[in-house]
This record gives sequence, C-alpha cells and structure tokens, in this order.
Amino acid sequence: MRLHLLAAASAALLAATSAAAQTPASPPTPAEAKAFVDKAEADLAAFNEYAAKSSWVRATYITEDTQWLEARAGAQQNELATGFAKQAARYDGVAVDPVTARKLKLLKLYLVIPAPDRPGAANEVAQLASRLDSTYSTGKFSYKGKTLNLNDAEDILAHSRDPAELKAVWEGWHSIAPPMKDDYAKLTALANEGARGLGFKDTGALWRSNYDMDPDAFAAETDRLWKQVEPFYKNLHCYVRARLNAKYGDAVQPRTGPIRADLLGNMWAQAWGNIYDVVAPVGITSSYSLDDLLTKHGYEPVTMVKTGEGFYSSLGFAPLPKTFWERSQITRPRDREVVCHASAWDVDDKSDVRIKACFKANAEDFYTVHHELGHNYYQRAYSGQPYLFKGSANDGFHEAVGDFAGLSALTPTYLHQVGLLDQVPGDAEDIPFLLKMALDKIAFLPFGLMIDKWRWEVFSGQVDPAHYNEAWWKLRRQYQGLTPPGPRPADAFDPAAKYHIAASVPYMRYFLAYNYEFQFQRAACRQMGWKGPLHRCSVYDRKDVGEKLNAMLAMGQSKPWPEALQAFTGEKTTDASAVTEYFQPLNVWLIKQNKGEHCGW
Repeated sequence: MRLHLLAAASAALLAATSAAAQTPASPPTPAEAKAFVDKAEADLAAFNEYAAKSSWVRATYITEDTQWLEARAGAQQNELATGFAKQAARYDGVAVDPVTARKLKLLKLYLVIPAPDRPGAANEVAQLASRLDSTYSTGKFSYKGKTLNLNDAEDILAHSRDPAELKAVWEGWHSIAPPMKDDYAKLTALANEGARGLGFKDTGALWRSNYDMDPDAFAAETDRLWKQVEPFYKNLHCYVRARLNAKYGDAVQPRTGPIRADLLGNMWAQAWGNIYDVVAPVGITSSYSLDDLLTKHGYEPVTMVKTGEGFYSSLGFAPLPKTFWERSQITRPRDREVVCHASAWDVDDKSDVRIKACFKANAEDFYTVHHELGHNYYQRAYSGQPYLFKGSANDGFHEAVGDFAGLSALTPTYLHQVGLLDQVPGDAEDIPFLLKMALDKIAFLPFGLMIDKWRWEVFSGQVDPAHYNEAWWKLRRQYQGLTPPGPRPADAFDPAAKYHIAASVPYMRYFLAYNYEFQFQRAACRQMGWKGPLHRCSVYDRKDVGEKLNAMLAMGQSKPWPEALQAFTGEKTTDASAVTEYFQPLNVWLIKQNKGEHCGW
C-alpha cells in the first residue's frame, strides 16, 4: 500500500530547506526542473519504507505508542511531500520533457490530505488522522450485556432477521462515530488550507485533479456513468423492497418509498448479498452455497489466500514471496487491537508485499482475498517503474484489478475449476447467480458515488459541521433510496461509521472500479473467444489474458489512464455498458417481477 493513498499515512520528513524553496532570480530551466524531480523522487522513495512500516505496526498493534510513532512518521512525510509539491509549482510552464512533466504533476497531487506549509501543521494533521483511524478501528458498543466490535455487529446484521435487533445493533455501531466529529472538522479545515497552498480550490478539487482531466469534467464523468446504470439500480431496489415488505410488513418496511438501511444485511447497506435468503427468486433454486462449499472442503482463511494465489499463478504471475506469508495479517489476533479493514500493502516498493485483514472462511472473504491480492500483483508488476510512477493508472484501476479477478472467482465455472464445485449448474440457475452478484455489485454503485459527493460538499464549504449528518442522509436517500431505521440523535455523525471517512480514503476509486472491472471482464472474454454469457466466463488458467493484463499493470501510472485502459481493453473511455451487458438477463427478469409495483422513492 502506497502511504500517500491514506491520510493516516500521508506525511513526511522535514520541510525542504528555505533556500531550496526560494524562487530563483532567473526563470528555471528544463534541466533544473529535471534535477529537482530526480531529487524529490529519491528523497520520497528513501522515506517511504520507514513511514510504511510505522503505519503497518500501528495498524496491526494499536497502542498509544504505535499511534505516536505513526503520527510522527506521518508528519515528517507530509512536510517533505508538501514542500516538494509547492516547489513543483515553480516549474509550471517550463518546457520540460513529457516524463518530467508528468512527475511534476504527480508531486503536486502526492498527498491525499496535504498539510498547510507552516510550523506544526503537518504534525497536527498526522495526529488527527492517526487518532481518527484508531478511534474507528477500536470502536465498540454494548448490546444485551455484551461488548461488540464491528466484526460482531456485521455478523448480526448479516444473519439476524429480527428488525428490532437489527435496529439496535445498527444504532450501536453508529454510536462510535460522534466523538470523531470535532477531529474530522479540524482535519478538513487543515486539508483545505493545505490544498489551497498548492493552488487548488479545496481538497475535493485536489482529489478530482488526479484523473488526467479537469476536476469539473471528472465530476461530470461520474454522473454520466451513474446515468448508464441508474435504471437497473432502481429495478433492483424496487424488487428488494417488495420482498422485504413481504417478510416484515408495512410497519417495518413499507411497500413504497425508501428502504430501511439496517434490513439489507450490511452495516452501510453498500452490499445486499447477505439477505439473499429473503429476496431469493420464488421457484428458482440455487444448487450450491459458496459458504457451505468452503465449510465442506475444510477451507480456512489461509486456504482461501492460497487459492487466490493460485488464481494469479494460473495467469502466469510469479508466486508470492516467502515474506508475504511470514508478515501478512490474515486473521484477527486475539491478544491486541488491530485494524481489520482489509488492505494490501507494498512496504518497500520492491518486493515486501502483504495483506492485512481479519478473514473468515466465507464467501464474502473468498471474494475479498482475490480482490486484495490483485493490489499486491499490481504492485509487483510496476515495481520496476521510477518511484513516482509506482501506482495505478488511476486509483480506480488498483481496485478494479482485484474486482476483475473476483468476477471469475465467484463464477460456478471457476469454483468447478478449483475443485470446490463438482459440476457447473445449467442455465436455469443464471437468475439466482446474477441476483446474488447484483445484490453486491449493482447495489454498491450509488453508495460508491455518494461517499465522495458528500465529501466534496464538505470540502467546498457547501456543508458545514452542523449539517454533516443531514447532508449525508439527503444523499443516501437521493442516490440509494435508503433511510435510517429511526430518527438520528442530534449529535450523530453517521459518515464516520464508515472506515473510509474516518481514514480519509478517497472513495470514488471504488465507483470507478465497479465499472472498470466489467470492461476488463468483457475485453478478456472477447480475447479468449468466449461465446457464452459474460457472467459465466472465467479467465482462470488463461496465460494469454495474464500476459496482456500484466502489460497494463506494468505501466503503473507512467501514462494517462486512457492509455492504460486501451492497453488491456482496446477502449480509451470508461463505459458502463459492460455492466448492463453482464446483468442484462437479470434486468429483464426484474422488470417482469416489478410489474404493478410503484418503483422509485
């Protein structure tokens, strides 16, 4: 994991010397610009391993001391990177070569949460970021005399069908967020000050500038993609709401209007697959459960990771290094507090790749394993690039590679290929399969979009701290058609009950990834000459696909993302039509099921 992608890890050594920061008497030359970039790149690379290991220790062993160490490393890195970002602006307009020009741009965009260029600011940013992340990761609440953490709460939401219990547990987890509100507001103000110092209107504009297009054009692009898939989401919402109404009745879930968020089997209602038993098609059964298959075959978390490694090996990628197995956190330790949110790390920008998670042997984590390893194989592919090009074409690509692998990993074709499923079911089971996929993939899209739309409003000042929660639920209703299970307290800060808000991880990458992955799937299956339905295509054991995929991954972020997209798919624009093509049989079925319903909210 490159540290500048996370706020808790976006920080830096000492500020560049005042002499270096002074504007020269004569205009800078191309040679001076290149010399500056070379030095900045070397200094950042030298510091990153120290910062990464500080962050790893805090994430896998949360104490006051490890938080202090991470914050100190973060402050140092933020100062260093902020200084270089400001100096990079001196070379605007200089006729440099294309490689230097791209590196200068990436230097200005290096930090997710840039600190203001004044004494003490970087340290304050780092402390706030580390404290927010740790507050979230150690969050607990009481329910029926027991102390529950997020994993406990997620299990209840996934399996309970008691609406009173669901409401209590949902509200319990969200009760951990209000103490973060003041820190979040302070961090936002500091980040905006830092972004303005780098020449951006606010932090949201800085984030939107990272996509090789104008920030406003990028915002319009996300809206365009959403419009391509919005009708399908509304069909899925309509069907799911009717089934929830049939189970719980009008008093719990009305037949019209928004859906109660706690009824959807996930703490943030971003994926609805856990309630498949409630919304399963009548008269069409699925002959297998991946959860049951994993149990039947004795899978443990490490077994799942080994299977994931086997998937990438089948594409021609080298096995993971011995250090991966020695240093990764695969399950939750019993003796200490850790960050359980799954993530992939590249600690030394060379070969020290790891994953950090608290996996369980279930279908959701089987998918997540393939996803997280996608990050690691991407990191290994671009390890030969210069430091500033060691990243994905844009952050959505990094997420999409693992999601693309996950599309194969969940197909009955792949489950049969790896010995989990004795035989591949016939076409009669396509609707159950696609519905399960849509409950996670299609249900996620509006959530993936609205997270950063909320933050863009916060960063721009359109929403102030007093209205954080009101704005959050306005967007959740607008895009997802959801409502909380009951009135929210006056001090509620529900956004921070989501890790990526507390940790200041930009989220639009996931919305983009959920579009890219289907483009990747369509392109790979066309390359294979696949003639069947797109949702039954598995790329397992196709080294020709792996070779072409690796060619894109090895580019890192050395080229604008449309060139990377073209290298694998032959297309230069993001196109959500691949999503609708994948799910087309289900959409036709949903429209029939919704006949007579008042869809929308």
